[in-house]
Amino acid sequence: MAARAQHSGPAANGGGAPALLPLLLLLLSAAAIIPRGDGQNLITEDVTVVEGDVATISCRVKNSDDSVIQLLNPNRQTIYFRDFRPLKDSRFQLVNFSNSELRVSLTNVSISDEGRYFCQLYTDPPQEIYTTITVLVPPRNLVIDIQKEIAVEGEEIELNCTAMASRPATTIRWFKGNKELTGKSEVEQWSDMYTVTSQLLLKVGREDDGVPVICLVDHPAVKDLQTQRYLEVMYKPQVRVSQNYPVQGLTREGEPLELTCAAFGKPQPTDMRWLRVDDEMPQHVVVSGSNLLISNLNKTDNGTYRCEASNAVGKSHADYMLFVYDPPTTIPPPTTTTTTTTTIPTTITDSRAGEEGAIRSVDHAVVGGVVAVVVFAMLCLLIILGRYFARHKGTYFTHEAKGADDAADADTAIINAEGGQNNSEEKKEYFI
Repeated sequence: MAARAQHSGPAANGGGAPALLPLLLLLLSAAAIIPRGDGQNLITEDVTVVEGDVATISCRVKNSDDSVIQLLNPNRQTIYFRDFRPLKDSRFQLVNFSNSELRVSLTNVSISDEGRYFCQLYTDPPQEIYTTITVLVPPRNLVIDIQKEIAVEGEEIELNCTAMASRPATTIRWFKGNKELTGKSEVEQWSDMYTVTSQLLLKVGREDDGVPVICLVDHPAVKDLQTQRYLEVMYKPQVRVSQNYPVQGLTREGEPLELTCAAFGKPQPTDMRWLRVDDEMPQHVVVSGSNLLISNLNKTDNGTYRCEASNAVGKSHADYMLFVYDPPTTIPPPTTTTTTTTTIPTTITDSRAGEEGAIRSVDHAVVGGVVAVVVFAMLCLLIILGRYFARHKGTYFTHEAKGADDAADADTAIINAEGGQNNSEEKKEYFI
């Protein structure tokens, strides 16, 4: 009524029809609800907007007949009648007006602006359609609380991530490095706002030290919203024993041995020592910090040598098993005897190059021995064959008639031949 009284003065004073227009608009908005048509000639879309951003409402006519278009708020107050704004809220601004469209923007949107907005077209009968503005509110704060700032290897710690005052409720995801983990979420509602708390139980190891635990928010009003905490994990030492000398090959009697112990932990190990398992440390063993040196190995040094390291979390160790081998030896050369004695010496010298050189030298000696045996066998075969042929000599007889050449005639020669056959000498011929 106050608005009506405000506009009745100019009308009474002869202000004319333009002065009656605001009054007419208010009367239309305050009148009984106009029967809602099927809206077959009106088009609009729902609007989703983040709090503080700009929402744009569009009322469009498919088949324009120059009918009046107006836009009403959820309280059915007229925002715009054609291109005129009777509502004093300056956040509403006209973007476009024509016979086929009324487009209005709303800046700095808040939750109170959420609701249904009505597009009306004054036809016979009137048509009406509504659009819904949904306001999204991103989480105002994202915090990770950790149960223990410094954890010990093997402990289970609790982490809580809280996303406060969001609309709709937030979905919280957990990551350890690049690996996604599963937490347990609880949702609390305050008025139109939601607070979500997610709990993560995590058993930590030494590999987790310095790894980030990330709390990531999934919400339609915000992208890439996350916070993280770096884990700090204490763990007992990790010990490793390495052999410095000999670099390769066997540990042989008379040679030196040098070992080095390396230990890593958090905090860094403060105590490191060498000992011999199940026996006393030999007196000739020299221990200098993390190094152990035996200058002249012997069989009594055989055993297990242990390096122990400790810190505030605990103690750990690494073992080295020592077995002392015999010193390098020379393989005796094989000997081969033939008609003339032949000796093929092969000497294999074991050097610090290890067993491989010794094995190669032994192979050469074996090959030489085999060759000598083959030569010896061939010479023996030749000797046997010679003796065989010497024993089996060939013989033949020649019978020449003595005096046949002196016979006077043939008959006499025959008679002399027969008589001489008995007295003929045996001639022998030897084949060697």
